[in-house]
Amino acid sequence: MSPDGYEMSTAADVLSGSSGRFVELTGWIARKHTVGGLVFALLRDGSGYLQVSFRKGNQDSGVFASARAMTIESAILVKGEVRDDPRAPGGKEVSARSLEVVSRAESWPITKTAAKSASFLFDKRHLSIRGPKAIATMRIRAEVVGAAFDYFRGNGFQLISAPTFVQAAVEGGSTLFSVDYFGKKVSLSQSAQFYEEAALPALKKVWIFQPAFRAEKSKTPKHLTEFWMIESEQAFADQSDNLRVQEELLSTMVSRVIENRSAELKTLGRELKQLNIPFPRMTYDEARETAAKKGFPFVWGDDLPVEAERAVSLTQESPFFITDYPLSARSFYHMTFPNRPDVTKSADLIAPEGYGELATGGQRIHDHRELVARIEKQDLPAESFQWYLELRRFGMPPHSGFGIGVERTTRWVAGLRHIRSASLFPRTLSRISP
Repeated sequence: MSPDGYEMSTAADVLSGSSGRFVELTGWIARKHTVGGLVFALLRDGSGYLQVSFRKGNQDSGVFASARAMTIESAILVKGEVRDDPRAPGGKEVSARSLEVVSRAESWPITKTAAKSASFLFDKRHLSIRGPKAIATMRIRAEVVGAAFDYFRGNGFQLISAPTFVQAAVEGGSTLFSVDYFGKKVSLSQSAQFYEEAALPALKKVWIFQPAFRAEKSKTPKHLTEFWMIESEQAFADQSDNLRVQEELLSTMVSRVIENRSAELKTLGRELKQLNIPFPRMTYDEARETAAKKGFPFVWGDDLPVEAERAVSLTQESPFFITDYPLSARSFYHMTFPNRPDVTKSADLIAPEGYGELATGGQRIHDHRELVARIEKQDLPAESFQWYLELRRFGMPPHSGFGIGVERTTRWVAGLRHIRSASLFPRTLSRISP
């Protein structure tokens, strides 16, 4: 409570509270219009939006003049009385008694015409993130991440961190970003998987939340060069256990967004439904057959091309798994079936509606001799994996894990056209600024 009797408050508090209170608010002017002796301003304060009205004669003449003169995106401090008004957004407004323009904004460059250009909006991303759709997306993203923290904590997984500078590639070496590290050539991490596996004998069930970097020269709506990953590994767990964790995790994320971010979903025009477990499964062979019927054939042994994956995704109404990928389409550490040495115990978690892959995972080879043989067969530099191999010599049980992209998940949950909208400051093949 300020000395003059005004209660420090937020837009969300005002909208959920009672009328007749005297409040003090800080925020930014998202919108403003003047009608005769009235100025209506839409205040944005991080918690939401609230209408503030300035009526000529209700305050000192200087206050009304300041209200008329204040510009869009100016930072202000306002004091006034909360009143019910069914015409106002949320059914309440603050009738202002005083106003302080803390920081006056210059003429706002994002006009209605300019906003039609996606390229312009991302050139001005440092400003365009103030828009209602960008704000809604970032709140949904935060809900997705928060749900992951709660899920893993509630299921006995320990949060760890892993290095960003690495020497061994988890995925293909062609997608690594090289960095000079005091005269040595190292790379930016594509995945924390190897380090998670190392932590298993100490903690049994682990997960990470940190950036990953991949130098894929892909210009698709689902690719970024820098993105955030949620990855998990658990010991004494096979591939069926691994799929169950992914189902539960994604279902928790969707449930939290529906429960806590319905207003943001409405802003984005997104209808989201609760998920049912277990998710449908189809094998790689079945997916290949479906893609061929849709006009996107590909050679057995290749990973699903982007258009084939999209075509298969469009046949489903909920997230689903594509299982049993060929070894040629997977990394060296994947376990294969005893009776099918060219097929791995791996899967991709695919979002419906054409969004495609959200997560990739599988059961890892835990036997030392088998892993050595795989590395030799694929003609990989064994010296780069010595510490990873050594893990298998000191009590490494069967284990499995996966990685799920935060931006890809947010893109599907929020119904976004392009993944760059799911990142605060996206990095793509052609964008490194701002």
